[in-house]
Amino acid sequence: MAKVVSIGNQSFKTIRENKYFYIDKTYFIKEWWESADNVTLITRPRRFGKTLNMSMLDCFFSNRYKGRSDLFEGLSIWEEEKYRNLQGKYPVIFLSFAAVKAGNLEDAKKQIKMQIEDLYEENCFLLQGDILSEGEREQYLSVNADMDDVYAEKSLNRLCNYLSRYYGKNVIILLDEYDTPMQEAYLGGYWDEFMQFIRSLFNAAFKTNPYLERAVMTGVTRVSKESIFSDLNNLMVVTTTSNQYSTCFGFTEDEVFGALEEMGLAEEKGRVKDWYDGFAFGKDKDIYNPWSITNFLKKQKYETYWASTSSNGLVGKMVQTASADIKKMMEQLIKGGTIEITLDEQIVFDQLDKDEESIWSLILASGYLKVENLIETDTEGDILDFPKYELKLTNREVRNMFYKLFKGWFGVISSNYNDFVKALLKGNLKEMNFYMNEVSLATFSAFDTGKHPSEKLQPERFYHGFVLGLLVELRNQYEVSSNGESGLGRYDVMLIPKKSDNADTPAIVLEFKVHDSDEEKTLKDTVESALKQIEEKKYDIKLLERGIKKENIYHYGFAFEGKKVLIG
Repeated sequence: MAKVVSIGNQSFKTIRENKYFYIDKTYFIKEWWESADNVTLITRPRRFGKTLNMSMLDCFFSNRYKGRSDLFEGLSIWEEEKYRNLQGKYPVIFLSFAAVKAGNLEDAKKQIKMQIEDLYEENCFLLQGDILSEGEREQYLSVNADMDDVYAEKSLNRLCNYLSRYYGKNVIILLDEYDTPMQEAYLGGYWDEFMQFIRSLFNAAFKTNPYLERAVMTGVTRVSKESIFSDLNNLMVVTTTSNQYSTCFGFTEDEVFGALEEMGLAEEKGRVKDWYDGFAFGKDKDIYNPWSITNFLKKQKYETYWASTSSNGLVGKMVQTASADIKKMMEQLIKGGTIEITLDEQIVFDQLDKDEESIWSLILASGYLKVENLIETDTEGDILDFPKYELKLTNREVRNMFYKLFKGWFGVISSNYNDFVKALLKGNLKEMNFYMNEVSLATFSAFDTGKHPSEKLQPERFYHGFVLGLLVELRNQYEVSSNGESGLGRYDVMLIPKKSDNADTPAIVLEFKVHDSDEEKTLKDTVESALKQIEEKKYDIKLLERGIKKENIYHYGFAFEGKKVLIG
């Protein structure tokens, strides 16, 4: 009989006690312990089993679970006597910053202080007996949500001290979702002040702490060492491109196919692979995200489970306000292509607005991109100063997510945008001009927030956002191609019907031009220049070669002047 799949359950204890569906990841315990690293930071995309694995570490090492062999019997870690003897032998501090989401500095610090207060309350047995001096007892009782910053920054260090003396063993610290408050600080505009607080807290807990046995931190992003880890020279960082723990988070293909067989769904292997395969950690490919797989096993329906579990606010904001070059690269990815870039996996949040290329580090860390190829040498075999990453959208589920994301950008103007697309396909110039001017007014503001582009740059940025919209609206009817070669030059946009046997479906060539008052007197002149370029450069050749009749090819010239558009 197939086991019950418990969706969203992140408690190792609950899953094992109730014999719910579980894929054995206890070999992570052995791999981590034998690494002998003092402080380990592991980054993985959201919903990849980070919290469940941290709960597993807690159940294995914490003396609160001493004697709970039932939680591990039948799992790989229990096959070795060395580890059976290690279970339940250490004091463990386990906390999570997943819920630390505040719009201002004071609330963020208070939320962290409340978690520390809960830890002290959980270990209040330390107040009994003579372990603590009178002064330490007073300090212990003064830990609360309103304590000052200096006291809070030392509080985890002090708790380790007390627990170490009580048990005669140093303490293991497990910190889950360490970077959630960092992202909130960036979005909330209080980054610099918050970093001062968190840096001091981490330094006291993980660096100047003689009572620390080992520590593990997990998160989505690798926040730069200069931001918060500048004092930690004992930190081992494991990212999505590292080989350590490459199969400990997420499901391997063998594990997924085994689960499908167990659930009587063996015939779905190919389609499940098409939808949910594609993640890569280190040298291990064909990794699946657990959230999508467990939801599919439960509901037996193909949906964008993982990609729909977050607002994707930070990624969406950065792509939406990005330059035309970034949008053009997104077009390439959406169409199933790859991009080749250099990137630094460290994310400096306060530099995101200044270094646009950092968006790729963020999207890669979030799991939306995968590394197809890592290029470390040039064509002559010399080692590159900065390796190049060939990146691709992870899988079909992620591609669907970005379709929805791009469509959402047109939400406030969706009616006008959809009406423009209908007018475009009908060839109604009057309606096209009316709706496109409504769209351009809104999208210039939406795509360019905070960037202050010049009037000449605005149309270029709008154009690439516009193409992304076409990719969403027309993906079932048309192959949407931009900046491609045809005839004697490179066209701006070409809409190629997917069904060539449908004589009523027009092919469309679009050319965009910014009005130059030195060369053209009116916008109409600019439109004529755009249409003339389509003819002179023979852009139709690509369509004619596809068997499309000349009379079924529409030409449109777009002329821009500020936020005003004229189409002819």
